[in-house]
Amino acid sequence: MPPISFARGAPSLDIIAVDDLRAAADRAFQSDPAGTFSYGTSGGYVPLRDWIAEQHGKQRENVIVTNGSMQADAFLFQQLVEPGDTVVVEAPTYDRTLLSLRGLGADILAIPLEPDGIDVEALARALESGARPKLAHIIPNFQNPAGYTLSLEKRRRLLELADNFGFVVFEDDPYVELRFEGERLPTMLSLDQNDRVVYASSFSKTVCPGIRVGYLCGPAELIAVTEKTATETYISPNMVAQSIVNEFCRSGAIDRSIETVKNALRERLDTLAGALERDLGDARFVPPQGGYFMWVELPEDADVDALAAAAKDRDVIFVKGTDFLLEGGQNTLRLAYSGVRPDEIDEGIARLAEAYRSLGVAAA
Repeated sequence: MPPISFARGAPSLDIIAVDDLRAAADRAFQSDPAGTFSYGTSGGYVPLRDWIAEQHGKQRENVIVTNGSMQADAFLFQQLVEPGDTVVVEAPTYDRTLLSLRGLGADILAIPLEPDGIDVEALARALESGARPKLAHIIPNFQNPAGYTLSLEKRRRLLELADNFGFVVFEDDPYVELRFEGERLPTMLSLDQNDRVVYASSFSKTVCPGIRVGYLCGPAELIAVTEKTATETYISPNMVAQSIVNEFCRSGAIDRSIETVKNALRERLDTLAGALERDLGDARFVPPQGGYFMWVELPEDADVDALAAAAKDRDVIFVKGTDFLLEGGQNTLRLAYSGVRPDEIDEGIARLAEAYRSLGVAAA
């Protein structure tokens, strides 16, 4: 039986714009060989930096382009977080964020996540009780791992709390372009009036995972300090990749790529939701309006460790919900539907349901 993985949040090769990427590379190599093949500045390939700044209504000095958004995250954490500093995260949140913050010695304050985003009133109560975070890490659109989206009302409330209590909102937004249902919401960066927001995104989700181009957008002073860190780390990021992305974006190929990816994701989500309802009736979930991930809750007595082992025996892989939480989540899992075709989704969920039944529970 061929293995089926719901573990990795990446588009499958069949929905990547390979021909457009090849054409973008040809143009980059021909039109700007000096800028493409040489060391650049630590701020990134200047034409791409300017394009990103234009998208956000900012200046070049507000943007640094990095080797993927995880490196952007790491640079920001390195600048702002010292051992013992309190950092707010969503519960659940991206597992690599937890690893990074733990490595820095942060005091992590996990605030429950709701279907419309982080529980801002729970955060407000924590602040009123004396919590003084340096930073709040928020994934506002189609959150990883839950797939939930932060409502406009909560975006405004979060900014109000940041202003009142003096913390930075780190708006980590790699999935923003992948909305296939509902109305697009303004970024907190665009709503911010007091330089409280630092925004990060990535081209890994809209161009291809291997391109490894991400960025930070925020106050010029913070970006300047981050550039210094980047210089000390690698002198220059990957100019070849950034030059290709610049051509890909400016040609309009990125818009076609996003449409292809969104259409495929919508079909895959619909297939996943239907398969779960048909084969694993105990599963509870909220279908996301975009992105790559669905959060699934099973009955309270479910054992996700045992389920993961039984699923692996049937060549199905997923990520346990416990990986995204400081505590709890033993009955939860994350299913990434981005990298599997609809026929693989149907087969994978059938195998997952069989694994669930093998543990002595009904999957009706």
